[in-house]
Amino acid sequence: MDLRFHWMLPKGGEVAVDKPQTVQAAARYRIESISRTSPAPRPDMEGWTHFARHAEEAGIESVLISFSRYEPDPLVTACALGQATKKLKFIAAYRSGLMQPATFVQQVNTLSALIEGRVALNIVAGSSTAEQRGYGDYLEHDERYARAEEFLAVCRAFWGNEGDVNFAGEYYRVEQGKLHTPFVASDRSAPEIYVSGHSPPAERVALSQSSCLLRVADIPGKLQPTVVRARQHGVEVCLRLCVLCRPTREEAISVAESLLPSRDIPKQERSVAIKDDSQMYMEARTISDRSDKWLTRSLWTGLVPYNGPVWTALIGTPPEIAGAILEYKRIGVTQFIMSGWPELDEVVTFGREVLPLVRQAEQSQQKHRA
Repeated sequence: MDLRFHWMLPKGGEVAVDKPQTVQAAARYRIESISRTSPAPRPDMEGWTHFARHAEEAGIESVLISFSRYEPDPLVTACALGQATKKLKFIAAYRSGLMQPATFVQQVNTLSALIEGRVALNIVAGSSTAEQRGYGDYLEHDERYARAEEFLAVCRAFWGNEGDVNFAGEYYRVEQGKLHTPFVASDRSAPEIYVSGHSPPAERVALSQSSCLLRVADIPGKLQPTVVRARQHGVEVCLRLCVLCRPTREEAISVAESLLPSRDIPKQERSVAIKDDSQMYMEARTISDRSDKWLTRSLWTGLVPYNGPVWTALIGTPPEIAGAILEYKRIGVTQFIMSGWPELDEVVTFGREVLPLVRQAEQSQQKHRA
């Protein structure tokens, strides 16, 4: 199986369409996206479309559209971008529990018909107590995952299209559920489902209800037991990480270190502190400012204590980054969702410099197996 590569959709205002952008300016848009003065809460069709078309050309399969109170609705965004692109797919994030599953399936099925099935789902149980309560959700962490398991079970029953849906659980009840609008795609009758999380409840939901477990990159040896469990259940594993690719390792490291804050930021004021109910972010808070940030020669966590685990980065030259990616493939990882600074420049570089090396290595491996 060839590796599949996806990218994070930039925040509103993050893509500079007609002018060059520095790494620092691009990163600042993402860091400040939760502020009231940020352009992130408003749709940015010009910037998004510009990025999406370059991502298509670079060989990126999908873009992940995140969900939070700081940005536009991902399902509506996917619909708009689907009209402006031809091949690119969209992984729309959604918080289970904020909508009844039947209504959600109806919306997703309608979206699939409008953009020719180019939609997948990233189901997140929620990572911020304040944000969840702002949406009217007061369940605790483990209960949210229990509810997500029921939510997806009901959704899958509708997508199974085996007659009326009847379900009686702790969080949802459905009697004689009917939806006549089908999920429309050329190769499947239901969307791929990515479940995010690092906690045991998250893994349980992923193994029972999803197509793919989505988690942050780590040392291959540390990830391997999780990957083995997932693959034994027929579930793929997708890693979320950033990429900083430069002609030399020294230049890549210099760029990465230039993104470190110029002053000490109190822990309670860091972006990572906002996600107070996430195992993934709890792990990030244990990384000391003074600890060794290099997990491997290429994997760097220097920005994680400030901005969170999704800022874990692969840093180096094209061959070094391609080699690190192939090491993850060796342990059974099959997909990646990436990001970079600036997003537009990095996705173009990845498609031109890194992806051909990965594909060449995959072809060579296939020949040897044959």
